[in-house]
Amino acid sequence: MGRVLKKTKILCTIGPASLEEKTLKSMYEAGMNGARINTAYGDTAQYEDVIAKVRRIGDIPIVLDVKGPELRVHTTRKLDLQEGDILVVGDGLDVSLNHPVYDQFKTGDVVLFNDARIETEVTTIEKDTLGLTVKRKGLLEDGKGVNCPGKHLVVPTLTEQDLSLLDFAIEQEVEFVALSFTRDNQDVINVRRAIGDYPIGLVAKIENGEGVENFDHILYEADGIMVARGDLGIEVEPEKVPLLQKHMIVSCNQLGKTVITATEMLESMIENPRPTRAEVSDVANAILDGTDVVMLSGETAIGKHPVEAVSTMSKIAGRTEEAVVSKIVDEEYRNVSSAISWSVRNISASMPLSKIVTITRTGYTAKAIARFKLKQPIIAVTKDPRVRRSLELVYGVHPVCLEYNGSEDRILAVAQSLLVEKMVDESDTVLFTAAFRTTQPHSSNLIEIHTIRELKELPNNRQWN
Repeated sequence: MGRVLKKTKILCTIGPASLEEKTLKSMYEAGMNGARINTAYGDTAQYEDVIAKVRRIGDIPIVLDVKGPELRVHTTRKLDLQEGDILVVGDGLDVSLNHPVYDQFKTGDVVLFNDARIETEVTTIEKDTLGLTVKRKGLLEDGKGVNCPGKHLVVPTLTEQDLSLLDFAIEQEVEFVALSFTRDNQDVINVRRAIGDYPIGLVAKIENGEGVENFDHILYEADGIMVARGDLGIEVEPEKVPLLQKHMIVSCNQLGKTVITATEMLESMIENPRPTRAEVSDVANAILDGTDVVMLSGETAIGKHPVEAVSTMSKIAGRTEEAVVSKIVDEEYRNVSSAISWSVRNISASMPLSKIVTITRTGYTAKAIARFKLKQPIIAVTKDPRVRRSLELVYGVHPVCLEYNGSEDRILAVAQSLLVEKMVDESDTVLFTAAFRTTQPHSSNLIEIHTIRELKELPNNRQWN
């Protein structure tokens, strides 16, 4: 079975349902482009095992989720809470929070657990202890999320555990770190400082009111955005989420930054082998909005049908991509690569190109071109394996890692290698971009258009294989 190729990328959360290498391989072949590790569960030994398995089945990026200012509940056992029960929460008790914020509450505050399935109200406050009266019953389990809508809690960006996980991410050479509940650009700056110069992409998860209010500043600092609709729909009014999703996606597209749409996309497939019609429409609409990536959470982490969920999402993407159009508006000059990307967009719309090949050091030009949602496949050629893997999460880009010689003949060398790899045909008309006679960042300054046959038959060309 060959791997499913499509323009929209699929990020899969790895968990008990997908830990077997055979399952991961089937998910990869069905269209998985990246693997997400949720550090709310498990330990570094388990994460290391997942990373090793993913590396063996495919050359795809790892996204390590760091909890940061996210609130989570810790329980020593499962609790079947009933309406009217009093839940006592505090450090050292059977139930506690991962951040010591007990003194920041007041009576009457609403505290929600497990995606708002359980609702409680603060009725008593003592030193480092809260008494919560259960208003809506449910089963409380360890590690579930906690939401306090409208409540501003003073919480550090990173805990000691988070800092340890960032060291682990560097040690394991993961491609992306995703920061939960990003509140402002300073949160992103704090993570970047903790990482130092190591080249890890930072994805800011937008899932509360503060993140929405400060979105433009966060977007400027982050390498990518995750529209984390589950918690976002609890922290703000759920009817606001669809328009917020559209705004965040088009803003990321405008700047050529990766955007991931996440949470409950095929939620019913946790139990069922087929999605609901509404879920199919939800995935399709996120793709039409312009998302680079659609994410599976519980569907692949704990669901009964992880491979089927990936396959279903691939089929939806393949059909929906036919109707995707760019929503980018004209912009002021930013840099040479950005200007080149506008030229590529115009050329690709006016002449019959087969493919676009961009020779890229950092992936920047590939992302700048991909934001226009072109009909032609974009082949991104890089020497850097990390850049190749990171581009697996960019819409419409097929990344490849190749060695090419010098500056004068790099297009010839790349064309030859792509022909050998059967990524281009002799009859293809290909637009090439590259940085020529420059070492400045974001400076792809060359466009050439050739048929591959023309390049192959150039006089005095070195012998092609």
